[in-house]
Amino acid sequence: MKNVKEKTHYIAVTGIVQKNDKFLICKRGPTEKVFPNKWCVPGGKVEMNDFVNSPKDTNDHWFDVFEKVLIREIKEETDLEIKNIGYVSNLAFIRPNGFSTIIVSMFADHDSGVVKIDGEELVDYAWVTLEEAKDYDLIENIYEQMEKVAKNF
Repeated sequence: MKNVKEKTHYIAVTGIVQKNDKFLICKRGPTEKVFPNKWCVPGGKVEMNDFVNSPKDTNDHWFDVFEKVLIREIKEETDLEIKNIGYVSNLAFIRPNGFSTIIVSMFADHDSGVVKIDGEELVDYAWVTLEEAKDYDLIENIYEQMEKVAKNF
């Protein structure tokens, strides 16, 4: 049988949130295990509780799990409501503990609310244009994803 690490993956969903011509970026806290003190976009891991306690959409399946996770994570991390969610890209990386993470990057429009962050997981935020984003220490590939959203969506 293959090693558990070969078959087990974290799955995370991140959201490039737009408000007018600006994007929401957030700074990760210094105690985060992955990318501490780097600027990112909000998001988080898919958990079984995101769907298993909800009614199934068919006899065996739950639909739109990524969208539901993104709505939950952005609300938890920033207190914002979002709308018009769509797909941008996906990528994979290996975490420090050796497990792989598949990241699904989504985009969304700001719907309502004012950003409020917890000061631990995320310690700062900014609404930035693409040009302004170049001045921040972003996690690799965040800028390119924002650029893709600006151009295509």
